[in-house]
Amino acid sequence: MTDPAHNKLGWMLDNAMQMPETMHAILLSADGLLMAHSSSISRDDAERHAAAMSGLQALARGTAEFCGQTAAGWQQTISEFPGGYVFLVAAGTGAYLAVSASERVDMEAVSFRLQELVQRLGKELTSPPRQDAGSPV
Repeated sequence: MTDPAHNKLGWMLDNAMQMPETMHAILLSADGLLMAHSSSISRDDAERHAAAMSGLQALARGTAEFCGQTAAGWQQTISEFPGGYVFLVAAGTGAYLAVSASERVDMEAVSFRLQELVQRLGKELTSPPRQDAGSPV
């Protein structure tokens, strides 16, 4: 059963999945907790993949020095498999976006779309807290 409160940003991920050859999308925290997922993946699978993606981003950040950078400069990792790709991008402070796609995907178009989505998600993730409408008791 899907918990709508848990997946309040899922609609944004579903929107990203409108691209041809994309399969699943998850939004995760740096410590591997699932923040949102596309409707194409179950919550249990999304949670499992979120934990794995957290490890992947940590490894990628750890290799930044290899190209003369710092871990803070990491932006994206693309993993290639015989059947497709996994795109993992920074999506704001302590948040990451992962998208899977088939081997026929237009990689440049997906990367561009993910950057657009990250900008939209960033606004949602950093929205100012609501002001209390009532007076203090």
